[in-house]
Amino acid sequence: MNAFKPATTTRSLAKQRPSAYVCKQCLRRYATDVDQPAAASTSAEELARARQFCLDMLRKSDVPSSLLLPYIPAHARDAYIALRAFNIEVARTADTTSTPTIGAMRLQFQRDAVSKALAGRPPKQPIALLLAKAAGDIADKNGRWSKSWFTRIVDTREKYLSNPPYPNISTLESYAENTYSTLLYLTLQSLPMASVTADHVASHIGKATGITAVLRGLPLLAFPGPPNKHSNQGQFAGDVGASRQGAVMLPLDIMAEAGVREEDVLRNGTNAHGLRDAVFTVATRANDHLITARQMLTSIRKGEDAGHEFEHQDEEEHVYLPSSNKSGAGGRPETQAQEVERAFGVFMPAVATQIWLERLERVDFDVFSPKLRVTDWRLPFRAFWAWNRRKL
Repeated sequence: MNAFKPATTTRSLAKQRPSAYVCKQCLRRYATDVDQPAAASTSAEELARARQFCLDMLRKSDVPSSLLLPYIPAHARDAYIALRAFNIEVARTADTTSTPTIGAMRLQFQRDAVSKALAGRPPKQPIALLLAKAAGDIADKNGRWSKSWFTRIVDTREKYLSNPPYPNISTLESYAENTYSTLLYLTLQSLPMASVTADHVASHIGKATGITAVLRGLPLLAFPGPPNKHSNQGQFAGDVGASRQGAVMLPLDIMAEAGVREEDVLRNGTNAHGLRDAVFTVATRANDHLITARQMLTSIRKGEDAGHEFEHQDEEEHVYLPSSNKSGAGGRPETQAQEVERAFGVFMPAVATQIWLERLERVDFDVFSPKLRVTDWRLPFRAFWAWNRRKL
């Protein structure tokens, strides 16, 4: 990254080039404990209620994901809704529990519920019911969800229940990869799709989204509200730890370079020395990943190489048989260009992430600005534009 600019210098993401690697009734109806009896068979009425419950979660706690639902193929929408509801439930565990120990117990419930849902024996809980239904739909299309990716998301959330600091920007990227990127991998499997190329693009978009989520959650962590309160404004809600003590979750190496001290942020908020420079540097890394994803899509559509190797391509979950995708003409394997075209709806969270980064830039990287706390009304229009032009 370039050297930090003084606070008086105009900061602009556009000037940065990518680095080398860059209803209480519902709650009563559905118990949350996985000790509930497993569903031997799920009626259409139960599924409809579970679907509505999950949709309501998205509309309340993840507005961008609910707005981007139409860009997911119809046959995969139940899977998308279930995955996003699962992500909300896991992410907000830290915000709805008083201690990391209780949070860990709640997350174990989630692990057990997912295991039973993928085995076709979901507990009578709406997210688990819809996950089980979606897993069956995927299996009917000769696909499958990787259970290890669900486990990875839960394990990573558990690791950060008590708000441990990120030693460096690479650690923050790993957090984003293991949560937001992994959520996109599962969404790709919902299509179903088994493509290293699509996974590679999704990895960059997920990292950008995850890094941005941490920035968006910074004020909530620095000045946590009363326990059991949860923001209803968006895609990045839920990134608040179980500790009620204030914490500044910026990478320590970047804070050190910018001269940011945690106690100064907790005392002075947006006026803390070096804070905007540190936020600018972290935001630039998120923007780098979005730029890289766009460049990859352009190259792939031209029939060219992506430009760099996928660092996670040797992980077991990303190793696919050459004939995994046969949606091309005559049942032939898809080309890389065909794969990213079919996966484009899964990449749409990049639009919401870009909009938030642009808004952050307009307030000169004041992450405490109230203007950043609401969902941008332009998202539906920007998403429609991006979809029609196939440009993120």
